Amino acid sequence: MAPLDNSAPQIDDTWELAGKTYGSRLIVGTGKYKDFEETAAAVEASGAEIVTVAVRRVNVSDPNQPMLVDYLDPKKITYLPNTAGCFDAASAIRTLRLAREAGGWDLVKLEVLGDQKTLYPNMLETFEAAEALIKDGFKVMVYCSDDPIAAKKLEDLGCVAIMPLGAPIGSGLGIQNPVQIRLMIEQANVPLLVDAGVGTASDASIAMELGCDGVLMNTAISDAKDPIKMAKAMKLAVESGRLAYQAGRMPKKKYADPSSPLSGLI
Repeated sequence: MAPLDNSAPQIDDTWELAGKTYGSRLIVGTGKYKDFEETAAAVEASGAEIVTVAVRRVNVSDPNQPMLVDYLDPKKITYLPNTAGCFDAASAIRTLRLAREAGGWDLVKLEVLGDQKTLYPNMLETFEAAEALIKDGFKVMVYCSDDPIAAKKLEDLGCVAIMPLGAPIGSGLGIQNPVQIRLMIEQANVPLLVDAGVGTASDASIAMELGCDGVLMNTAISDAKDPIKMAKAMKLAVESGRLAYQAGRMPKKKYADPSSPLSGLI
């Protein structure tokens, strides 16, 4: 089998997040890989320009241990510290303040989980944490339920991006509620990205075809049999879905409509 062609140019379709312009609409996580070498290879294959870092789990500050920054240059890749594993506002706020002290990061991903079983967001705690972090000068991208009312409140608080789950974290079920996601996209005045639940390339394309500004994923790539190939697949899927959204799909119809006209046949 011929090797994958990695030379194809990036589609020129930029987007803006917290005052900075990006080319790739795919954000990837850095957890669950077998080592930092595989992490770096997957990020490169994905073309991602932003990576999430679970600051409670990934070493970014202890030089006596292997450090992620030795494999992914923070001058070339935007680090997005997140609060994975936090189940209340206080711990999420404390985690991100420590991350800012360690690396100077102010663009962050906030997630406050409700319980261990579902990993659904606890929205009351999320609102509290978002408000406090924004007042403290953070630029908050926020993981939330697929609820247009909650999303609007988070945007009004000052969040720089809204990130509803497509399905439960790590489930790989794909977009379970496209109607709600579409409603959230239509009302949003900040970037809206699907976060969690993507399992394969077609899921990423669906998210982009709905009109999402981007997609965030980790497990879909890290848990694939070949994470590097899957990272490349996700890159192409996000670009394909974005192009399809821009092109405008044909309307769905109840009956057949011939591609060639039936009049004037010989």
